[in-house]
Amino acid sequence: MRAATTMSLRSASGFIVFILSVTVVQGQNGWRVTYTSTQICALKGSTVDMSCTYTYPYWINKQKTTVEKTFWFSNGDINPVDLKTESEYKDRVLLYDYGGYYSSVRISDLRQSDSAQYQFRFITNQPGGRYTGSPGVTLTVTDLQVHVTRSSSCRNSNCVQVELRCHSSCRLPDNYKYTWFKNRKKIQSQTSSSYSTSFSSEDTVSCAVKGYEMFSSPPVFAPTVPSVSFSPSGEIIEGSSVTLTCTSDANPPVTKYTWYKRGKNQLQSRGEGQQFVLSFINSSDSGSYSCLARNSLGLKMSEYVYIDVKYPPRLPSVSVSPSGQIVQGSSVTLTCTSDANPPVTKYTWYKEDEDSPKVSGQNFTITDVRSEHSGNYYCEAQNSRGRQNSTSHLIVVSYKWKSVAAGVTVAILLPIILISVFILVRRRRALKTSSEPEDRADNSQQCPPNHRHPEEQDNLHYATVNFSQNKEDSVYSNTGPARCPRHKKEPTFTEYSALPFHNNSKKQRDRVKETAEDSAVLYSTVKKPKGPRTSAPK
Repeated sequence: MRAATTMSLRSASGFIVFILSVTVVQGQNGWRVTYTSTQICALKGSTVDMSCTYTYPYWINKQKTTVEKTFWFSNGDINPVDLKTESEYKDRVLLYDYGGYYSSVRISDLRQSDSAQYQFRFITNQPGGRYTGSPGVTLTVTDLQVHVTRSSSCRNSNCVQVELRCHSSCRLPDNYKYTWFKNRKKIQSQTSSSYSTSFSSEDTVSCAVKGYEMFSSPPVFAPTVPSVSFSPSGEIIEGSSVTLTCTSDANPPVTKYTWYKRGKNQLQSRGEGQQFVLSFINSSDSGSYSCLARNSLGLKMSEYVYIDVKYPPRLPSVSVSPSGQIVQGSSVTLTCTSDANPPVTKYTWYKEDEDSPKVSGQNFTITDVRSEHSGNYYCEAQNSRGRQNSTSHLIVVSYKWKSVAAGVTVAILLPIILISVFILVRRRRALKTSSEPEDRADNSQQCPPNHRHPEEQDNLHYATVNFSQNKEDSVYSNTGPARCPRHKKEPTFTEYSALPFHNNSKKQRDRVKETAEDSAVLYSTVKKPKGPRTSAPK
């Protein structure tokens, strides 16, 4: 027989229990167990009492029934074990039995793991005289929770405006009053199940049923500073996979994790989620990483964790000092450089076609270079992760006499070249000076410009000059111009002049000179005939 469902709050020192229903179990043939309640909801940390009455036949086959043992157990074990003997209930369970008809069990400091079904069993002296009340009492252990029903940014960027509600999985009566705590201080003005306030990243808020403040809810708060771990631990080798995990305590729990890598001038977002996996990691993944944890009440950034990726030496590079031609008898230094993590611990130099190394060290110096030093050289870089060879570098040794001969050749040729240039310049200057009178004469042979006046083009003189031994002889001249192409034919006029010249007359010679200088363009042909002289027609 089952009684009507009820709901009530039993309160006593350390008790806050909600009785949801009462059930009576009718046994057979006089054997029965009646539980005071079959469903109980209790708050975490409180104490609960579960009780029952039991009956049995007093006489069976003329044998009086005696109760030898009574105990409570949980979860319908096939082989029931007394709660008092189980380690998880140690020092938290008390059993009461009154006169062979009433029993109760008290469990204190309730935990959520105590949520279970509990049953009572008694054992008598009769054959088969053991009886278990079924189905038992269902205990639900819960705690009050503060739910964030709404949040929004406030004017101060370091806080949010929130609306909170005190809630439990047990159905609490609407007329209950509550107590609110902010940063562990009681807020006297608040007694309802809802509470609105501004919330910063350092604040905490909790609630309790009024009168039972010792059983307050867990506080709500923004995420704490997250911690970052990575696995596997130890050295991180290039090509392997690494998992970063971000952990932050928050209530309500963190709803979003964001991963960042620190760049030169700003943070670089790398992904989201509580875990961030770097697959086939390489040297460019080395750097400082952090995560940002966020919930409805705020956010927090973790400290940076440095990921140091180890890798073998890269392809080494070889440089030669001094650069340029390597001369016999001089000194040359080869330098090997390679990027590696950890740094290169050993450099070794080799010459091709030789088995044994030449020398160890980052620098390889050859003093007093000789011809046998010519050849291909390479270096090997090594660290704890591996080794790498450079490409070959050819060393060619030049003989010293070749360099001396080249220097002597330059020393001889340079003065010769300078002297030749000097002479050539002087010669060109002399030729230019001596050609100026001829240039003037030659210019007279050039065709007159097209833009000259036609009358100027026709102003030409023709002369024939004859020399005589006698003073009385006259000299006739005929002067003809150079033949130039003309654009159109025009009449030409020939002038004849008789010039008397005497070999002993200086004045006449000067007069002829002046006449020649006065002509703008004068071309003369002077002939001295051997035969008799004739006079030009008048």
